[in-house]
Amino acid sequence: MLSFTPKGIYCPQADVYIDPWRRVEKAIITHAHGDHAYRGHKQYLAHHTSEQILRLRLGKNISLQTLSYNEPFYINNVQFSLHPAGHIYGSAQVRVAYKGEVWVVSGDYKTENDELSQPFEPVRCHTFITESTFGMPIFQWKPQREIFKEINEWWRENQSEEKISILFGYSLGKTQRLLFNVDHTIGPVFVHHTIAAVNDALRQDGAPLPDVPVIGKERDKSIYRGSLIVAPTSVLNTQWLDKFRPFSTGTASGWMALRATRRYRLAERGFVLSDHADWNGLLSAIEATGASRVFVTHGYKSILARYLNQQGYEAYEAETLFEGESRGPAPYLSKKVEY
Repeated sequence: MLSFTPKGIYCPQADVYIDPWRRVEKAIITHAHGDHAYRGHKQYLAHHTSEQILRLRLGKNISLQTLSYNEPFYINNVQFSLHPAGHIYGSAQVRVAYKGEVWVVSGDYKTENDELSQPFEPVRCHTFITESTFGMPIFQWKPQREIFKEINEWWRENQSEEKISILFGYSLGKTQRLLFNVDHTIGPVFVHHTIAAVNDALRQDGAPLPDVPVIGKERDKSIYRGSLIVAPTSVLNTQWLDKFRPFSTGTASGWMALRATRRYRLAERGFVLSDHADWNGLLSAIEATGASRVFVTHGYKSILARYLNQQGYEAYEAETLFEGESRGPAPYLSKKVEY
């Protein structure tokens, strides 16, 4: 029913693509990250809580239709519906049903409720297309509350030393999760202007984000002393940071679980916080779908596909241009992976 083509995941009966990476006539978009939502398609369809962020990133005049979760729509007798993916605010899985056969394209997803995004909901199907960004047994996430306890303690410690705490994350998804869950009673919180623009769009989409001030051009930098500044990873180790000295830096990413990545990013602290499912999350999500056939896309797909085949699934690796959580040089392990 669905096939992997040079343009993207394609449904020939409906003549529509899901998260295509080449220009097409009709595109169903799971979420607004750049490796899933490309410019240039003639028609877009996505969840309604992704509308303004898609227009911010792809152009305000794109031809965009939006729907709610669990709202079925039909294209040439093929039934489609969108379901929460839990990845970022507004993200969706795509259910495709035709003549009694059901496929689900998960896009990117995580199974832990981050308190901001619409929580992941497993969708029963015959064939499931899953990501595998963190598809290795070594990736086991701690509960979110423990990670934010670490972040808040780090901030308090820096504050006691009259340092500014600068916390880096991806401008769409991670930084909103950070802003929503840190303890704002510790001190003032500021954001980089690129994050502020994303926040404004997401608020229009309904995200209950705190309204925090944007870093400006104030000459008196004492207003930032003891504060938390949330910034995009693009400014890590740039001259933009110099005006905030003394400061301490931290990075929030699933890749912080690997020491090699922590050294590469050069932040003083690494907080293991990902918007993708860990190994157990991937396995539990796949099991909950009831699918007997699984296609594994971006990430450690060979490892996950091999394991699924050992467990009795009909699993295949699938080539896409999806990237998952960007990490710089790939921190693959040299040792054989044991289950």
